[in-house]
Amino acid sequence: MNELEKRQFEEMARISKALAHATRLYILHKLDEQEYCVKELTELIGADISTVSKHLTILKNAGIINDEKRGNCVYYRLICRCVLEMFSCMTGVIETNKSRMNDL
Repeated sequence: MNELEKRQFEEMARISKALAHATRLYILHKLDEQEYCVKELTELIGADISTVSKHLTILKNAGIINDEKRGNCVYYRLICRCVLEMFSCMTGVIETNKSRMNDL
């Protein structure tokens, strides 16, 4: 593996780590529908604001979402929609595994 390939795969691993949490996947699912402020996401998720803020920071640092302050609220939006394609891929893996397990 050359240096460029190594950096690319390291970056992919960093992004994958940002996606490796059920709450963060749920946040992306919701942000696909519309922008949300932290307070709204906190209510949807049912967690405290500091926890939701940490999840949002991880997604933002990975370059998947961004934020915009409006008055007293910070709104988040999905900026890299292609990440949602992974949802259908993961669903395909789940279905394949179900079928394989049923065959056993």
